[in-house]
Amino acid sequence: MTTLPSTLDAARAAGVLAVLRAPNAASALDAIAALVRGGVTGIEVTYSTPDAADVIAEALRRHPDAYVGAGTVTTPAQAREAADAGAAFLVSPGTTAQVAEAMRATGAVSMTGALTPSEVMAATALGVDVVKVFPASLGGPAYLKALRGPFPDIPLMPTGGVTPRNLAEWFAAGAIAVGAGGDLVPGAALAAGDHAEIERRAALFARALRSVREGEDA
Repeated sequence: MTTLPSTLDAARAAGVLAVLRAPNAASALDAIAALVRGGVTGIEVTYSTPDAADVIAEALRRHPDAYVGAGTVTTPAQAREAADAGAAFLVSPGTTAQVAEAMRATGAVSMTGALTPSEVMAATALGVDVVKVFPASLGGPAYLKALRGPFPDIPLMPTGGVTPRNLAEWFAAGAIAVGAGGDLVPGAALAAGDHAEIERRAALFARALRSVREGEDA
């Protein structure tokens, strides 16, 4: 098990969580190394990646300062397996009581998906730590800002449609962190083993996040 504190503060500190859907474990670990070199240390290893739990455990061994968790968690068994592997956070694309309760029981940060106000309320009623607004690309930062009106105190993490160019808009709209998939870790780069491209994209995201935080501190 990792010794990294599984707290919401760690998610805020990471800022950007790379959503990793790799074709195999070796590809996933190479991509994680490229992301970390580029400055992105929030890593969401999805369960669409073969041997996801093993990837999480090995990624933590190689990168002990990274914030590594599991994504596309759709069953209680996956939640338990990922937590046993050391996942600091667990992410589901939607919200069901069974999966949310299993996530919370692990002690890892729980993040379940929602899009509509009713879905946000349902996720919150189940006690999850973060509501993943997905697919956030459907409404963009303006939609996230609109959700902030009735839900000012609920931690929201948009996933989908996040790029270095609009990163500041998402945080200005009220995101506590963002999930970034295809624009950060493109499937074509993974398939080609183009780790230099993944590192380049990670550096762009890291630079954009620094700019956001410098603006917040100003």
